[in-house]
Amino acid sequence: MHDAIRAYMERHGLERFTPQAVLFDMDGVLFNSMPNHASSWQRSMADSGLRMTEEDAYRYEGMRGVETIRLMARQQWHRELTDEEAQRLYQVKCDYFAACPPAKKMAGVEELMTWLHSQGFTIGVVTGSGQHSLLDNLVETFHGLVDKRYIVTAFDVRNGKPSPEPYLAGLHKVGIDASEAIVVENAPLGVQSAVAAGIFTLAVNTGPLPDAALSEAGADIVVKDMAEALEKLKEFIKYGK
Repeated sequence: MHDAIRAYMERHGLERFTPQAVLFDMDGVLFNSMPNHASSWQRSMADSGLRMTEEDAYRYEGMRGVETIRLMARQQWHRELTDEEAQRLYQVKCDYFAACPPAKKMAGVEELMTWLHSQGFTIGVVTGSGQHSLLDNLVETFHGLVDKRYIVTAFDVRNGKPSPEPYLAGLHKVGIDASEAIVVENAPLGVQSAVAAGIFTLAVNTGPLPDAALSEAGADIVVKDMAEALEKLKEFIKYGK
């Protein structure tokens, strides 16, 4: 962790690095929702004659849903979808997802967030999701930890991950600079988004992709689960003091 921090500081020309907030992705980080997403994507794409594998679902995780559909259509149908077509196909995916069993909280994430809260960190959420079934319950599920003022969703940005726009919007909502934040992500596109926004990025590999996919996307550090993420962040706090 210490080497990763020093490398980040050198890369950005920082003399000090004292984060005030942690910005979390939602799917695969706060909720164990990616299996539901993957199956919903596969079923909805098959209905329309497009192919999408489970690996594709994880690879494009974090991208706004309509953008994922446009990408699939561009690759396989070799044409651009209209806004109406993309939205209609995305609604089919949303309907499948809404019918899935409720996604549970990711193991260990509440303990991580509770510790961050006790240390005075502001907690934000930056997601490419437009799934109301998750978004509507986010604040209630993480009561006292997540403030709706600090949530960025697919409805808040024009360009989803891997564009830096979502995480820049998160910084704006919390009212901090990039050097005052840490991102917790689980997907290559989300990592690319956070890195492009200039934020130190801790990737938790909760999916089937290899660690290298997250490292190559630019993650400053990659861990296997939330328990290890908590351990690394505690090291960081001790190091910072």
